[in-house]
Amino acid sequence: MSERKVLNKYYPPDFDPAKIPKLKLPKDRQYVVRLMAPFNMRCKTCGEYIYKGKKFNARKETVQNELYMGLPIFRFYIKCTRCLAEITFKTDPENTDYAMEHGATRNFQAEKLIEEEEKRIQQEREDEELNNPMKVLENRTKDSKMEMEVLENLQELKELNQRQALVDFEGMIDQYRELERREREREQEEDERETKEMLDRVLVKRLRDSDSDSDEEKEKKNRKTDNTDVKATDILTTDKPTDSQGGTSGGVKKVESWERSVGTLSGKSSLGSLVVRKKPVAAVNKPKESTASAATSQTVAVDSSPALKLTSTQNGSSSLSLLGAYSDSDSNDSE
Repeated sequence: MSERKVLNKYYPPDFDPAKIPKLKLPKDRQYVVRLMAPFNMRCKTCGEYIYKGKKFNARKETVQNELYMGLPIFRFYIKCTRCLAEITFKTDPENTDYAMEHGATRNFQAEKLIEEEEKRIQQEREDEELNNPMKVLENRTKDSKMEMEVLENLQELKELNQRQALVDFEGMIDQYRELERREREREQEEDERETKEMLDRVLVKRLRDSDSDSDEEKEKKNRKTDNTDVKATDILTTDKPTDSQGGTSGGVKKVESWERSVGTLSGKSSLGSLVVRKKPVAAVNKPKESTASAATSQTVAVDSSPALKLTSTQNGSSSLSLLGAYSDSDSNDSE
């Protein structure tokens, strides 16, 4: 097992390589090689596309009787990936490329064909100018004329683009900034106006509230002063001067203050819960007295406080005349 890795073999001293018989191999012998498709192609049988770089196990052979500057040309046989049809192509050292032979068509060949046609035309022109000097002058005149036409067309296109695309970008930016500034100022003015209106509403409301509060305070102060100056019992101790129509004029304010503090004395219901009707003791003791003299001699029982005094009025239907029929129940019980 170790001798298989040996690089140098043993040659005996009587070894003669010329005595080794040579193998007679055919010149068109084929070898199986691994290669990739050199270009995009399409199978003629089934229409399958074979892209560049597709790997194949191809058969390789040397083309007989074809050389390019002493270089041999090789032919490759591959099979379609779909229908297994045979496709052949060979090397092209002249153009450093591969040439399609049969079984498929090469795709994207137009650019290459155009380049080949341009090369052919250029070669023909050079051959003509080589032997004909007048042809050289004509070709130069044509070239200069064509260049002038191309330059004129290019200039026209530039002018057209400038007319159509003449845009002042700086001016547009400045105009946009100006519009933004105006919009910002307008928004600020609107905000200030709304804020001012809101403050005015709040101020007016506060002024109204303060005015109403001051009016209420004034009324309260007036009521306090009226209550402190005029007592509720002053109407009972002071005489009311009467006018020609039987009403009171001097003590109107005192009556109003009395009515605000205590209430009106117009009905019996307001005093019914406060005083008790006097018992008819005088009527039992003196039954023979006339009713007229009793009505005139009725006296009003006054409270123990010396400040309260009653005065009779001319109208018998007034609130003070009704008070004469009442007296304190406690005083009557004590009698």
